[in-house]
Amino acid sequence: MRKQIISASLAAFLLLTGCGSQNNGKPTIETGEPDTTVQQNVEMPSAETTEAPTEAETDDGAPDLLGYNLLWNDEFDGDALDESIWNYEPHDPGWTNEELQEYTTSTDNVFLRDGNLVIKAIKTEKDGKDWYTSGKVTAQNKKDFTYGKVVARAKVPEGQGLWPAIWMMPQDESHYGQWPKCGEIDIMEVLGSSVDTAYGTVHYGEPHAEQQGTVVLKDGKTFANEFHEYSVEWEPGEIRWFIDGDLYLTVNDWFTAVEGEDDKPYPAPFDQPFFVQMNLAVGGTWPGNPDETTDFDNAEFLIDYVRVYQKSEYDTDVSRPEQKFRAATGDGNLIYNGDFSEQEDLKDDTNWKFMLFEGGEGSAEIKDNTMIISSTNEGTVDYSVQLVQPDLPMIKGKKYRLTFDAWADEERDIITCVSAPTAGWIRYLQDTTLTVTGDKQTFTYEFQMNDKNDPHGRLEFNLGHRGSTATVYIQNVRVEEI
Repeated sequence: MRKQIISASLAAFLLLTGCGSQNNGKPTIETGEPDTTVQQNVEMPSAETTEAPTEAETDDGAPDLLGYNLLWNDEFDGDALDESIWNYEPHDPGWTNEELQEYTTSTDNVFLRDGNLVIKAIKTEKDGKDWYTSGKVTAQNKKDFTYGKVVARAKVPEGQGLWPAIWMMPQDESHYGQWPKCGEIDIMEVLGSSVDTAYGTVHYGEPHAEQQGTVVLKDGKTFANEFHEYSVEWEPGEIRWFIDGDLYLTVNDWFTAVEGEDDKPYPAPFDQPFFVQMNLAVGGTWPGNPDETTDFDNAEFLIDYVRVYQKSEYDTDVSRPEQKFRAATGDGNLIYNGDFSEQEDLKDDTNWKFMLFEGGEGSAEIKDNTMIISSTNEGTVDYSVQLVQPDLPMIKGKKYRLTFDAWADEERDIITCVSAPTAGWIRYLQDTTLTVTGDKQTFTYEFQMNDKNDPHGRLEFNLGHRGSTATVYIQNVRVEEI
């Protein structure tokens, strides 16, 4: 869950995404840091699934899928959790990501009702302080498998601080090393404070790297209003994510290694047995803590079914794709349309992208060779109002210079940085706060790239949570090798 971090402090760092703090800033689609390039975003509806179900149904109540055999499933039609499939996994509060809940084995937190598995978060009091309990179930050592298609239908709860997830971890986490070297596949995560957005993510490597896609529902629809089907097709050399049959993320380039050593043979770490798990977290470094608006009477994560299919055989003779680095423009600028001479769609992943998260409201437009960013609500995090350009080629050992002109309707701060959306959101250019005034100024920053080659660096301008909604104007953006 973008989480399985071994320590809270590491978790807090890894979950930062945009400059400043980031949602992961990565949020994405119309949002910020989860985003980018490899972070693929989709507004529903979108593409069609590659594997269509047939009309037939298995004896276990799960439909046949063309090209697949049913490996195992749970339709949750019984009276109690099937412990031949699932384990309760109790943990104390603060186990990861500074989360608040205690995971218990209580049937108050995990139970079956009306054909659904219910994972319920409960708020009580202990020693005069708020106390939260919830549930986490795993299929580890009972239903481990290597390669297949996982399909789960679920409905998430709404509420600040609630964090439901369906995800996968390796059966033997020590095989390639502790997280993130072992790998992690997040089939679905939704923040209770933003239930129109669902995330699919893969974590791997050392240093920690990730790729993420998001789906944003429109027209008032949310993932809390009704059930949706989430699925992952995991094959040697490629993993694909779907929601309601629509493909929204494909990943085929990853690695893992112990720091200072060569990478393990591809497709490690995703060439070993994994298991499915589900939980409802409360609080933590990504969703933030619950508040007075959180309705714990309805803090229920409902799962209708989990079905795992496999093909009869998989071709394991695969190679890691060669990294491709974007070329600079004719004048050496690594930023495309840096002079804002061309109009473009600021919602897609080509060149400039404008995103809003966590209460941020505003708009952006290109006019008279100027990027104009207008805010009506600064939001609650730095990346709440965010302009980025993804796919900057960052080469180890190179030195770079960022320059741009900027001014505002009135004096205010913004933050800039060059981040690594697919490399744990580290910063190649550290988060840098600058003050813009009514007079145009030229800003210049230099930085050395000392990390692994990365074709997916990202320039960011973050205007959220700065104590101002003054309109900002940006011109002549350049990133160049020096």
